[in-house]
Amino acid sequence: MTRRIIIDTDTAADDSFAMLVGLRHPEAVLEAVTIVAGNVAFDQQVENALITIDAAGRSGEVPVYPGARVPLMREWVEASAHGDGKGNRDWPVPTQKPSGERAADALVRIVDANPGEIDIVAIGPLTNIATAVALDRDFAAKTRSLWIMGGCDNSVGNITAAAEYNFYVDPEAAAIVLDAGFDTTIVTWTLTLRRALWTRTQLEHIAEIGTPLAEFFTILDAPNLEFNETVAIEGSTHPDSLTAMLLVRPDLITASSRRFVAVETRGDMTRGYSLMDARAERNAPNATVIDDVDAEGFYRAYCDLLAAG
Repeated sequence: MTRRIIIDTDTAADDSFAMLVGLRHPEAVLEAVTIVAGNVAFDQQVENALITIDAAGRSGEVPVYPGARVPLMREWVEASAHGDGKGNRDWPVPTQKPSGERAADALVRIVDANPGEIDIVAIGPLTNIATAVALDRDFAAKTRSLWIMGGCDNSVGNITAAAEYNFYVDPEAAAIVLDAGFDTTIVTWTLTLRRALWTRTQLEHIAEIGTPLAEFFTILDAPNLEFNETVAIEGSTHPDSLTAMLLVRPDLITASSRRFVAVETRGDMTRGYSLMDARAERNAPNATVIDDVDAEGFYRAYCDLLAAG
């Protein structure tokens, strides 16, 4: 089933790989890309998104809307795992330019014009999505689904012991979005480490595919691989591309559960902690959490995407 998608992103390497799913997968129609403060410097994120569209051969076809440059109430916190988000390489200057319309306005406009038809894949902090909710109280109800990469399943995070990066950077936005009434699906950092961690052997196979997209992938992925190995993670991590792929390939999902998910906004040591409670008698579920996936199937599906490019 073809899905009409908006990707809301803080474009570093795996965000770009998620964009390639929207740009090149036969079951995806990428309507727009919206940029939110997150992984690297904001203007670099915009450039990285445009570079990715160029690499996919889609220049000028998918608009890019710059959005929130800072979280709702916090100072911006840079990620440390991505270099400049584009493989620390110089790429040709993109011919496409970003739109002058703000991301939140574009989100509201596109969804309002296509009620029940747009899936949003949110793979950065949720500032733009929360702003759209504030602009239009019916925004969540008019969105077909919201797929979030964020949080930990009551386990250790990747920025603090309590929190995953996207929820940590803007916990207030995450809390607003989870309370807004979207049909929400969450892919966690916990799942990433179990099912979307690609070894050097797997990455060498991708490099051997030999297409321009495989080369693009290999260049962008190198800083993440190098960083991960300094923190005892043996491979590169792919939470964002997993989230995008599961939307168009739901057959790769092998287990999921309805949960009540809430994000801590007050505690200092627990800032951004995502409580995930499956006890419906305690709290009504507000999200589907992906508990397990076909890891090899995800890897093969992504290799197929790169081989076709």
